Amino acid sequence: MGIVAAYMVPHPPMIVPQIGRGSEKQIEATTRAYEAVADEIAQIQPETIIITSPHSIMYSDYFHISPGKKAGGSFVRFGVPEVRFDEQYDVELRAEICARADANSFPAGTLGEQDSQLDHGCMVPLYFIRKAYRKLQEQSARSNESPDFRILRIALSGLPLTDHYRLGQMIRQAAEELGRRTVLVASGDLSHKLQDYGPYGYAPEGPKYDERIMDVCARAAFGELFDFSESFCDKAAECGHRSFVIMAGALDGMDVEAKQLSHEDVTGVGYGICTFHPLTDSGWAPRPAEQEASQKASKDDRKFLDRYLEKTEAAITRQRYAEDPYVRLARQSLESYILKRQKIRVPEELPEEMKTRQAGVFVSIHKHDRLRGCIGTILPTTGSIAEEIIRNAISASTQDPRFEPITPDELKWLDVSVDVLGDPEQINSIDELDVRRYGVIVTSGARRGLLLPDLDGVDTPEQQVSIARRKGGIDEDEPVVLERFEVIRHQAGS
Repeated sequence: MGIVAAYMVPHPPMIVPQIGRGSEKQIEATTRAYEAVADEIAQIQPETIIITSPHSIMYSDYFHISPGKKAGGSFVRFGVPEVRFDEQYDVELRAEICARADANSFPAGTLGEQDSQLDHGCMVPLYFIRKAYRKLQEQSARSNESPDFRILRIALSGLPLTDHYRLGQMIRQAAEELGRRTVLVASGDLSHKLQDYGPYGYAPEGPKYDERIMDVCARAAFGELFDFSESFCDKAAECGHRSFVIMAGALDGMDVEAKQLSHEDVTGVGYGICTFHPLTDSGWAPRPAEQEASQKASKDDRKFLDRYLEKTEAAITRQRYAEDPYVRLARQSLESYILKRQKIRVPEELPEEMKTRQAGVFVSIHKHDRLRGCIGTILPTTGSIAEEIIRNAISASTQDPRFEPITPDELKWLDVSVDVLGDPEQINSIDELDVRRYGVIVTSGARRGLLLPDLDGVDTPEQQVSIARRKGGIDEDEPVVLERFEVIRHQAGS
């Protein structure tokens, strides 16, 4: 057995009639599609339904799998306490997933907060599924013996999309190991910025996100999920992307029949529903024997994480050949320290400027397009730019308090850049900032926050100053001194 079907569904509370009180009629197409999905799940009669929810307990560096034997919940938060749920967890399947995570040193399990209350990202799908099961029982002459299911609730995390995909792979492997007939429900709304009149306003990235994600999922082209940049997703204010990536991982290597049932954006938030049926392993639609060879090729083509990592490794290898002396020195420094715990000396063959000039330097490290470490100095603290790079590369890779130290197995995936800072210049007004040209330093007493220029997702001076305030622990209403500075950014290909 294993994953026999998967579903991409939204979770607007208003779709529940007791909550919507008539407003749910705005999204009738979504309701009809949801009911079709629920009816299908009731016909499949899975032993376990796994729900990945953006509204469960979420950590930046860990996937939380809800613990305990059962969980309850209601829509009391939305003024409807009478719609309640009392669900049993599949503790055996959870244990198998956790064991696989532990064996692979993968950050997933039941650690953290012990929240036994189901969230609406989980309850909205359950509302429709339970309704379909009741209908099925009413139609059955042996309703008291009608089969039921258990659930697992799995949260998203702030980790890269590649890790969400890996979690999906582990879910699939665990379900197959136990022979558990499992359905995966990927709960998540699409963009929250589709209409000016919507609750979150409009951004041009919103409709683009919805168009792209519905196209990708309708084709089951899951490899393209990795092409959605973090900045683009943030600007679109999407909700379920990482949930969909976990689902894709659970279908890794499987030939899949995908079908789009609905997409609506009338409330300013995108609601999309798609169904996914494995064509081989689940027996949903077995292939004729003469298609066996093409079936195997299809499976190989659908190992999307493998293909993505191969492409990424090749691109990083090409980048390394294009690195200038600044970036090459930073990489050599962090690799030497991580692999040997040795700080390198300043190489003789460096350009003279790097050995004689002093300046503040920031070293930034990214892995799979997500920040993995960034530490620097506003003013020089050593005798040369080269020494500054060597020291800050070690600090960025091992001492950034936001991240665990980088490990040897991560080295081949790292993208490194170096910013050499010009002298800070005090300014009188935020109007003198340009987020593409200038970085900003915000100072209040002994507290200081800095933000580099030309960063993805930072589009206005107001955003730039606000982020620098937060980094320095400075409240928005506190008076500050503003300084700007220019940088020379060194990165592969620049």
